[in-house]
This record gives sequence, C-alpha cells and structure tokens, in this order.
Amino acid sequence: MISFCIYVVDDEEFIRDAVELNLGRYAVFGFASAEAAMAPGPTPPPDLVLLDVGLPGLSGVEALAPMRRLWPRALFIMITAYEDVDTVVTAMKGGAYDYVVKPLHMDSLKNNIENALETLRLRKEVSLLHQRYLEENLPLFIGRSRAIQAVMDFVGKIAASPDAPVLICGPTGTGKELIAGAIHYKSPNFRGRLVTVNCAAIPAELIESELFGYEPGAFSGARAGGKRGLIEEADGGTLFLDEVGDLSLEAQAKLLRFLDGGEFIKVGSARPTKVRARVVSATNRDLAAMIDQGQFRRDLYYRLAVTRVDVPSLMERPEDIEPIARHFLVAMADKYGKRFLSISPEAMAYLRGRPWEGNVRELKAVIERAVIAGDGPELTMESLRAEPPAAPAAAGQALPPLTPAGLDLPALLEGLERDYLQQAEALGGGSDVRAAELLGLNYHTFRYRKKKLLGD
Repeated sequence: MISFCIYVVDDEEFIRDAVELNLGRYAVFGFASAEAAMAPGPTPPPDLVLLDVGLPGLSGVEALAPMRRLWPRALFIMITAYEDVDTVVTAMKGGAYDYVVKPLHMDSLKNNIENALETLRLRKEVSLLHQRYLEENLPLFIGRSRAIQAVMDFVGKIAASPDAPVLICGPTGTGKELIAGAIHYKSPNFRGRLVTVNCAAIPAELIESELFGYEPGAFSGARAGGKRGLIEEADGGTLFLDEVGDLSLEAQAKLLRFLDGGEFIKVGSARPTKVRARVVSATNRDLAAMIDQGQFRRDLYYRLAVTRVDVPSLMERPEDIEPIARHFLVAMADKYGKRFLSISPEAMAYLRGRPWEGNVRELKAVIERAVIAGDGPELTMESLRAEPPAAPAAAGQALPPLTPAGLDLPALLEGLERDYLQQAEALGGGSDVRAAELLGLNYHTFRYRKKKLLGD
C-alpha cells in the first residue's frame, strides 16, 4: 500500500490541527511559515503541500517556486482567504495543482486532497512498474564487458529524447527487444504504451491494416466499428517495429510517410490521423545489402536510423556469460519453484566455452532446461547434459558413425528437427511466434517446417 506525507503550511493553528485530525491515516506535519517548512529537519519530504497564500514572511505564492525545486515530485494545493483570481492564476501558472478558498469546508477540502493523492498514486504505480521493468530486464545488459557498458551508456543518452527514431541492429537472440524496452522505460514516453509489432509475423496483406487501422466497411470482413492501428495505439509512447527488414516495399513507403510527418491515413479513410510516438526498430538482417538489392528503401533507412544501436553478440563479450547465466539461474529457479544457488565450476566452464550462436536467448533456454532437469542446489553438468545441443558440433558431440548400411541420414536429421520444433513449442507456451524466436527462425519459415514435420 502506498502511503503519503502531507505538509500543512498555514499560520492559523486551528487549520493545521483540523487537517491533521481529518487526515489521520496519512503522515501530516504542520508548519506556521514557509521558511519553517523548508528548513532542514527530521520530517520526510512531502508528497502533497497545502500552502496558504497569505503567510507571514515569505508568502505562499513566493514560496511556491523554491518549494517545487526542493520537492519536485510533490503536488501543491493553494489556500487563499478570498477568491483572488489574480493570485490563483499566478499560483496555477507557477505549478500549483489546485486551490481552495477560506473559510475551509473540510468535506470539500478532503475531496480536493483525495483527488491530488489519486494523481500521486497513479504516478507512483507507474514509477514502480517502471522501476520493476528496469530491475527485471536490465541485468541482462549490466555485464563486465566494455562493449555492453558502451551500449547501455548510449541507450541512456538517446532515451532522453522522446521522439528521435532508433534502429537496433544485432544478431538473433542478443536482446534487441529488451533494449527497445529500456529505451522506452528510461525515456519521458514511459507513461505511454510500448507497442511491439513483429513485422515478420504479420502477413504482407494485413500489415497495412494492422499498422494503420481501418474505417468501418473499408473492406470485406472489416469490423463494423473499424479498428485502431498499432501506430495509433502507441500515441504518446513508443512503437517498436521488430524485424523491420521483413516489411514489404509498399508498407515501407507508408511507414516513411508517417515518419516524415507524424501522420497516416487509415485504410478506407481520406482524412489523416496525427500521432506522436517514438519509432524504435530492430533487425538482424543486413539492411545495406537489402538496399543494394532493392529490397529496402534507402530513404526509410535514413529515417529509422537517426540513431543506431549495434548490439554485440554474446561471443564478442564472453566475460558477460557468467553474470548473465547466474541471473537466469535465479530467475528460472524462482519461476519453477526450485532451489538453485550456484553453478558448478565444470558447468560454468562448459557455458563459457560454448559458441552461443543463439546468443543471450540460447543461453536463457539452456539454463531454463537445466533448471527443469536438475534438483539443485547446484546446477551441474548432469542437468546441462539433459538439454539437446543447438548443433552436434556446438555441444562437442559426434554424429553416429557412418556405416555402409543401416543409417538413414535424412530421416535422422528430420527426427532431430522434429524434436527441436516440439521443444520450442513447449518452451514457447504454445506460441508459434515465441517458438520461432527461440529457434532463431523467421515466423513463416517456422510455420512451414512445423506444418511439414508436425502436421499442424
């Protein structure tokens, strides 16, 4: 439960006492002057300040600015002896939240205070969610390597701007989506939504209606009430375009128009819709090569890559393998209700020596499967051996010896692929999109292989 501290700054003692009596469930502190309220002391900083305009010494209007500098997160309700419009206007322009007029009616004052506290509750809840996101996700990037420290330092700088587009480039599994989340939650946009679009998972014929939305009756099968597009859902927040290299050239052209003017036209509409959202995009593809091959628009690339973040592979920062593995061990032990406290030296040596073609995502999957297979309190090679290698050579295992007869290699490989597909489905909770990400496959490629091998 969120608790609040309230200051009552009024030279009339009976007002201070009345407020304290009626707001007993909060921490209420009374002061006879602005100077006394701002003086250093044992009282905690306020969340809400009831500030009398007609104070002796420094008036409430004069004290408002220095108090806001001293307590930048606090809200201020001004108290005035009569409804002096000029004074109230000056105070509201100076940043006051509300005002009340003497003589005070306690029921009315309590309503004003509860409205202010509800605003503070919402702010604190958002701030807690913001902090929780950073605590849960940023440990993946707080490694020992200079490479990842440089990335996160740069992310902190570019996050400060709420509008500049960002392009995140890097191999599959390096945590590009988490970096997009860090940019959003460390920016002024964090109070808005982070809307994620997996461009590879949306069929080309639907991408326009998904991104831009449509009006009622725009096409056969359209919802009667129309649909808000994902860009519109991100208004005031961040639009994250994952696998942006998979957008068709037609969709690229329409996205470019939005980036240039902040406007788009819904399917079936003639009127533009205005939206303010930062666009963060990510890809593991070589966009420069795609531009040369006519598969990606050069002008769109320049708009998306106003700032560019290049995420190093896990093998480019091997010193980060151990802290990331330990982070996942704690997270997975908590998820599956198991008691794991450490990783054996042999298991850690194995983890440090593996090539990690799937990067952080592969490391997470390996630790998750080992936690499921093991009992704790130490993660050992025995539980690590329970997970299938990403490729025979990657785990240091040899294929069965080739013999003149009795080995159906195509059937063997098909069986291995079928096992991988099934395991990815299980780890992804039945989501084809998540399973494709775990395997580092394009969504459509995954669906094709699944249908062929699993009949689904």
